[in-house]
Amino acid sequence: MELILKKISGDAIPAAIRTAEHYRNLNEPTEAESICRDILAIDKANQAALRLLGLSLTDQFTGHDTDPYNEAERAFASLEDPYERSYYTGMLRERRAKAELRIGRPSYEVAALLRDALTCFEEAANVRPPGNDEALLRWNHCVRLVQSRPDLEWMSQRRRS
Repeated sequence: MELILKKISGDAIPAAIRTAEHYRNLNEPTEAESICRDILAIDKANQAALRLLGLSLTDQFTGHDTDPYNEAERAFASLEDPYERSYYTGMLRERRAKAELRIGRPSYEVAALLRDALTCFEEAANVRPPGNDEALLRWNHCVRLVQSRPDLEWMSQRRRS
């Protein structure tokens, strides 16, 4: 038996999206990632699959150099909607920062990622659809994270002197 990947049919994409979401909800991001790759193999611009692929990749962040950071960034950069592109890029930066905090990366590196996340969330908030305050919620979470960790304060006295 030859081991080759099999292509799914275009008609199966909606169900495959639901299955990928289900696996993410079960905290099985590699399964969700695989499904997204199957969808993107037949529909390279599928927005739901790109979004889910990026999220599945960020779910796997450990804070190490081997994290699929660049691939997640490419997936989010391919999103057509300016709000989604900014919002999910902010999530990417936030999740990378939190992963790097867990392994003890220097605070100035993590603070830079959080600054980038805040910039993305601010951009997303400026173009958000009516009634959608998700970018503001993410902004607030990042601010609380910085406030809870004095070592992350990028405007501290040490930096001003």
